[in-house]
Amino acid sequence: MKKLRTIDLTFGAVFVCLMAIGANISVWFPMLALPIGGMTVPISLQTFFATIAGLMLGKRLGAISIITYILVGVAGIPVFAQMKAGPIQLISPTGGFIISFIFVAFFTGLIVERSNKSSILTYGLASIAGLVFNYGIGVSYMYIAMNTWLGLHITYSAAWLSMIPFLIKDAGLTFLAALFMVSLAKRVPSRWLLVPKV
Repeated sequence: MKKLRTIDLTFGAVFVCLMAIGANISVWFPMLALPIGGMTVPISLQTFFATIAGLMLGKRLGAISIITYILVGVAGIPVFAQMKAGPIQLISPTGGFIISFIFVAFFTGLIVERSNKSSILTYGLASIAGLVFNYGIGVSYMYIAMNTWLGLHITYSAAWLSMIPFLIKDAGLTFLAALFMVSLAKRVPSRWLLVPKV
């Protein structure tokens, strides 16, 4: 197993901070919230940053960064959406999305590491895979949570329909993440990245 360098740990810490900022962007910019079903749901940039973490840091450090972010929030630091914290957030309806960010970072990093090309196609496919894990886990968890311990009976299709505005937003951000990584890979020295450049 490759030993983590100081620069790797620094990048990992940066992504912990970026995840916290992405979760609470609507706190500082209230207009970034959507009214859905009688309540206001904040827009976040967490999927974008979790994807970039995997693309830039690779599967191992990308996943470690997200796990660290989650542990910081569970420990009581208000880094989750709407400046919330604590383990209770993981069993909320959106707790599955928080957990899914680990898989987003891991699998985007895995795909890029196994590819022999550093291209928009590689980054695009990896980003899409991350989005699939994000919503596949997040929506399924939300459906289970609402139909079991919350006692709110909804259909699986209704759970997906409620997430369409966010899915559209994150699909667009996924495309931007791939473009951003192509540009970043050209500018950042290869010795700074865990993901190999070709």
